This record gives sequence, structure tokens and C-alpha cells, in this order.
Amino acid sequence: MSDETKNVNADDQEQINNNTAEADANGQESVEEPNDQTDVSSKIDELQLQVEQLNDKHIRLVAEFENYKRRTSKERVELFSSANKELMSALLPVLDDFERAFKNTEETDDTAEVIKGFRLIHNKMLETMKQKGLKPMDDCTGEPFDMEAMEAITKIPAPNKSLKGKVVDQIERGYMLGDKVVRYARVVVGE
Repeated sequence: MSDETKNVNADDQEQINNNTAEADANGQESVEEPNDQTDVSSKIDELQLQVEQLNDKHIRLVAEFENYKRRTSKERVELFSSANKELMSALLPVLDDFERAFKNTEETDDTAEVIKGFRLIHNKMLETMKQKGLKPMDDCTGEPFDMEAMEAITKIPAPNKSLKGKVVDQIERGYMLGDKVVRYARVVVGE
């Protein structure tokens, strides 16, 4: 350093010391340079407060989500329970009709009347189930095999070439509840 730079720095330092002495003499606090340690400490305190707030928020959200899962699970169980109750209540009259039919079957020898009674009960059962949204699928004999609506029980040689890859016989009718298959039609497919 040059002598001039030392003199300027010495002069500046002397001026600072004089100003500090005057401020002390007048009862004023001297202007201190900012303390890096207090700034860091206050910043740490702020960040710790933010972390605590975020942890609290996280814990509350987790608890709220657990309550939501528990509540929806309970509601789902109640919904299935009430849906089954409604269906069973609708089917009880059909069960009563079967009991009356069995009782009357023992007392009569007329098979035509017995068959007529069972057809009435069958139709009543079908109508009750249709009211609850169940739809029987159409007979699929002669139609191409469809994996989306049919279940192949077995394959047999096709009686003629036109039935190759098609349904030769329907063993059980398929049913749909709304747009979903409840039971696939069980069929025999020609190959």
C-alpha cells in the first residue's frame, strides 16, 4: 500500500472513532455494524416456525384423509347392506309363491295346473328382477362367439360349415345388471 492510502484509511478510522465518542458523550447509542450471528439466528427461528407449521398442516391433512377413508368405507358397507335388504324384500313375495305352489302341488294331480303355477312364479320373479335392473340376454344360438358376453363350456365339431366359430347351443342364459354382465351366457361353440 502507498503512504497516501494508509493516511486516508487512518483518517477515515479516526473520523469514525470521533463520531462514536461524540455519540457516547451525547447519550446516543453508537451505530453498530450489523451482526451476522443475530441475522442467522432469526432466519433459523423463522425457518423452524415454517417447518412446525408445515408439519402441523401435514398431520391435520393425514388425519382428515384417514377420517375420510373410514367414513366412505362405512357408507359403502351401509349402501351394500341397504341394497341387499331392498332386493331381499322384493324377492320375499316370490318365495311365498313358491311355498304356496309346493303346498298346492301335493294336493293336486293335474300337472298342467302345476306347470301353469310355476310359469306364473317364474314370470313374477323375472319381472321383480327386471324392476331391480336385471336384464336377460337374448338367445345367442347361431350367433358368432363373443368373449365379452359368453362363456364357452365346450367346443364340438360344427354340424355344418355355417356354424363354425358360432354358438351351437346355449346351456344357460346370460344376464346383465345395467350395462355390466352379471352372468355370462354359457354356450357350446362349433369348431
